[in-house]
Amino acid sequence: MQISESSFRKRKDPPVSYLDNFETDLLPTAAGDLRLTFLGHGSLLLTFNSKHIYIDPFGKVADYSRLPKADLILITHEHGDHLDLQALANLHTDQTQIVLTEACAGQVKGGIVMHNHGARTVQNISIESAPAYNVRNKRPDGQPFHPKGIGNGYILTFGDLRFYIAGDTENIPEMKELKDISVAFLPMNLPYTMTPEMAADAAKSFHPKILYPYHFGDTDTSRLIALLKGDPSIEVRIRRMA
Repeated sequence: MQISESSFRKRKDPPVSYLDNFETDLLPTAAGDLRLTFLGHGSLLLTFNSKHIYIDPFGKVADYSRLPKADLILITHEHGDHLDLQALANLHTDQTQIVLTEACAGQVKGGIVMHNHGARTVQNISIESAPAYNVRNKRPDGQPFHPKGIGNGYILTFGDLRFYIAGDTENIPEMKELKDISVAFLPMNLPYTMTPEMAADAAKSFHPKILYPYHFGDTDTSRLIALLKGDPSIEVRIRRMA
């Protein structure tokens, strides 16, 4: 396992624009650079070939009225920290397209519904939808926090880079079917998603080249680093995604 040194850099210069308040990484692909902006919680901004792609915009982590308008938005499931109608309104234009689940479609009109194991191209970006659900972590009434078949993870292809955003899920068996994942975001928001042990097990099942734990709340990310220390094929990067 490798740990990115930039994980621990501190900003020295004052921000010039609102976007400068957030950490960013630049990932090269065969079709141009992919810029990741870490907005926080489960929210990301991906910038690729001048397109702005948002994952689960959530108004408690950013002022979306001050961010670039969206070309494409992907929503993993219907919970309020992932489906935020005001954040969507702040990002939306007549050209914005939204990919979402069937459970979200009742609140967001005109979206493109994708079910688990779906595939389609939107804004010239290949999108696959993957299952996202709980097996062990459940509510007091015995129901999973995220039932099977409701939520999505998404795999997006940028040039030769396959980007996996897992959504709210545990280390489910379907992750073993993931192939050629360049970058993965795995959640560790307890008790709703994965423990560090679950996230390490998930990563070992499909071996992403770069692993970002995200949506981790108060979970100790150093535990994940320790668990993957013996695997040099996975670079763990820690960013501000609590």
